[in-house]
Amino acid sequence: MADPTPVLDDLRAESDELDRLVAELSPERWTLPTPAPGWTVAHQIAHLAWTDHSSALAVTDQDAFAREVEKALAAPGDFVDNGAREGARKPPERLLADWRAGREVLSDALRKAPAGARFPWYGPPMSAASMATARLMETWAHGQDVADALGAVLAPTDRLRHIVRLGVRTRDFAFGVHGLATPFEEFRVELRGPSDELWTYGPEDATDRVTGPALDFCLLVTQRAHRADLALRAEGADADRWLDIAQAFAGPPGSGRPPKGAVR
Repeated sequence: MADPTPVLDDLRAESDELDRLVAELSPERWTLPTPAPGWTVAHQIAHLAWTDHSSALAVTDQDAFAREVEKALAAPGDFVDNGAREGARKPPERLLADWRAGREVLSDALRKAPAGARFPWYGPPMSAASMATARLMETWAHGQDVADALGAVLAPTDRLRHIVRLGVRTRDFAFGVHGLATPFEEFRVELRGPSDELWTYGPEDATDRVTGPALDFCLLVTQRAHRADLALRAEGADADRWLDIAQAFAGPPGSGRPPKGAVR
């Protein structure tokens, strides 16, 4: 079973990097719009705080988490936006403090989780390592939105390896959530990491292949950039279709981002 410590350490580092980006913002800059329609910088941080809280409940109080799932089922199209909206109403200093406190609670809970334990979620149950990976993916993705709003650049790091692995593992989910048949054969995925290391997945002799920069793959599977704007290459019809529908997050397919220069 996977030791969650490495990904938990990387989750902390990813969160701290985003924290540094927003810690000294003026109240006005918290209200800047981000690429997610209707979401400001405050909404992005509020969403992370809300999801950290839900994750901590899943680990520490599964009855309370079940009640949160009931709320989600009662308002499937609104519950994510509602959580972000509620948090974004807080003064920035309160929102920032709540996000910091919540992610510490979650980190502590996951580090203390019994080996082999699995926790409920809005999708399939997750291990401590899987939950930490999902939180790192979301933190990085929403961090991209915040950075875009602020005109900043978050330099890619080898922490992207966790998101790449999650994106590869969710291939079948992406096909299924679009109502498509799951490819029978594994794909070969070869991606160049930020440190110029080649990260590989799947059999070397696979017919369908995906190659390119790891950063671009992460932007694709988190739907932070349109495929047309990324240097990813697909060989094989199924791999090509995957790059049109890939998503590393649970839930229904997102609308994604339009190509650069396109008008929504």
